Amino acid sequence: MVEKRQGIDEATEKIRKAEGSNKHTKIIAMTANAMTGDREKYLKVGMDDYISKPIDFVIMFKMIDETTVY
Repeated sequence: MVEKRQGIDEATEKIRKAEGSNKHTKIIAMTANAMTGDREKYLKVGMDDYISKPIDFVIMFKMIDETTVY
């Protein structure tokens, strides 16, 4: 059985195709899904990182800070 693609997967794919090799937009999945394997699933579709709810704001702000160009 083929797994139905989620809109987030399709959106990530469109962003990656549109940016080509000249740009890389950081995409962090923020989701209520906290099942085993979810992080790997989001990374596999092209996202850069993953955080699940309840959100740990220290971790979230660290992720944002690591991707911000000053």
